[in-house]
Amino acid sequence: MKLNAVPASTGLSWVKLGVKTFFSQPLAMSGLFFMFMAVVSVLSVVPLIGTPVSLALVPAATVGLMAASREALAGRFPMPLLLLTAFRSGKDRARAMLILGGMYAGALLLVLGMAALLGPADGTPVPLTDGEVTPEAMRTAFVSQGMWVAMLAYVPVLMAFWHAPALVLWHGVSPGKSLFFSVMACWRNKGAMLAYTFGWVGVFILMGLVMSLLGAMLGGASALSFIMYPMVLFMASMFHTSIYFTFRDSFVTDEQNTPDTPV
Repeated sequence: MKLNAVPASTGLSWVKLGVKTFFSQPLAMSGLFFMFMAVVSVLSVVPLIGTPVSLALVPAATVGLMAASREALAGRFPMPLLLLTAFRSGKDRARAMLILGGMYAGALLLVLGMAALLGPADGTPVPLTDGEVTPEAMRTAFVSQGMWVAMLAYVPVLMAFWHAPALVLWHGVSPGKSLFFSVMACWRNKGAMLAYTFGWVGVFILMGLVMSLLGAMLGGASALSFIMYPMVLFMASMFHTSIYFTFRDSFVTDEQNTPDTPV
């Protein structure tokens, strides 16, 4: 296995492939993502250990959704058991995935801790009105030093864990080495990754405009709040469908390890 350099335009192709693959199996892909979010939501309410455990499951769930994307691409219906792919591939792979999950939970909690320490000096919470996010709340969040530091600190974390789950599960790479290879792959294909990021930003903005128009047509703010949550889940499912293609094209692998040939 070795890194594969792709042109920047490939990033937009990843977005298109994600959208196309999602719509080939929309109910299955959105259902799998909803199941994952439901499990995370339930775990997160458990005192003390809920949040770390739910974060530690993110890499396993990510590679499960990638496996679902691969199934949908092949014209097969992604089954719910695919979410457990990381724990159905032998004890060694499952153990490595749990180690990777623990590393991800620790890294993300460290980033969140930095954000909390560098937040408003007076401890003033983000102002909310009747549980709704107001313009004042948004302004307060965006001028928070902690938020910007957390966003910058999360970039290398995201690069390290972007390809790592698939490397650990499908190619037997150790958790530590998978982080290194993931960072190198993201950096080598930074043009494609930037195009991929801006492509999804454009899709999200477009869908936001569509939701705003639908909300205005159906009754204003109340209608918008009604359709926003399912639409956000819908878009997040579509985004996660595309992650598989970023991995497939960033590495040259033997056909015995993966059924797809990199473009």
